[in-house]
Amino acid sequence: MRKCALALLSLLAFAHTAICQDYKGLKDYYRDYFPAGVSVAPQSVAPGDEAVLIRKNFASLTAENVMKPQPIHPEENRYNWEPADQIVNFAQANGLKMRGHTLCWHNQTPKWFFEDKDGNPVSRELLLQRLRDHIYAVVGRYKGKVYAWDVVNEAISEQPDQMYRPTKWYQVLGEEYIAKAFEYAHEADPDALLFYNDFDTEKPAKRDHIYSMLKGLLNKGVPIHGVGLQGHWSIYDNLTAAGLEESITRFASLGLTVQITELDISIYPKDWNRKERRASDTTSFTPEKEQLQIDKYKMIFNVLRKHKDKVSGVTFWNISDRKSWLDTFPIKGRKDYPLLFDEALRPKKAFWEVVDFEK
Repeated sequence: MRKCALALLSLLAFAHTAICQDYKGLKDYYRDYFPAGVSVAPQSVAPGDEAVLIRKNFASLTAENVMKPQPIHPEENRYNWEPADQIVNFAQANGLKMRGHTLCWHNQTPKWFFEDKDGNPVSRELLLQRLRDHIYAVVGRYKGKVYAWDVVNEAISEQPDQMYRPTKWYQVLGEEYIAKAFEYAHEADPDALLFYNDFDTEKPAKRDHIYSMLKGLLNKGVPIHGVGLQGHWSIYDNLTAAGLEESITRFASLGLTVQITELDISIYPKDWNRKERRASDTTSFTPEKEQLQIDKYKMIFNVLRKHKDKVSGVTFWNISDRKSWLDTFPIKGRKDYPLLFDEALRPKKAFWEVVDFEK
């Protein structure tokens, strides 16, 4: 037993040495710009090489999944606090900022929210009460520990001719559910920063719809403080510096702070439709793809540094290429390489381009 313990300590010491090579952490390069953050699972903050990498490189954490409605509130009268507590406790112990993700979403929300005790469609009054109770419980538990919440996630449709996504929230409550979610979150923690969070925010039609929605809510006095640009991009996206700048400056013109909340750059064309893997689906991270990824990351961070007065945080969606949500999405079992650290947790070439701005 003693030999096993010594072997484990030796392995952890080696991992610490391997990760803490002679380089500054990402958070240190960007100390004067904005907090560099990362989304994590509970196992990532357990003792090990990922926890070492997190402490070295990141100043902010987001719970990747365990604070979403389904994992944290699977039954009406039962909350599953332990996984989220582990991440919050790690953040507190290591002096890291903590973002909450997410309070109201059409995905990963248990069906009991939308049914009464007899299994019938829920009434408007009951759904509002459940939304309020859920937000009060979750935000209240982490009051003073979570500095910002993604309150409403992805309420705007991807269809250019459609404003709101026709979710169950919208079907029962109309657009009012968005304002109510922000109001409940503000009541539960008046000091927390509250964000609207969405993807494809650089696309003109969707950007216009989000801007219109936020402006209308702000005009009504709804407590919204920021907008999260998710940043699930691809090396093949037509994302441009001008397009990203337009999104940042447009939303900031409303008096909102802007954050990149879920950053990764896939080496495959973006596709939101799940499908089975085919023999022709290759997973090679070629030098050509690597260079496209380097160029994209470099462009994005050039823009973010330029607008540091408007951007208050950047969060990567997962830690390294060892494991990311894109390994299984949209093609089951396909490997992706979307982040700044490789499978061995070493900085990739893209990392060095992102931090190569000091003169």
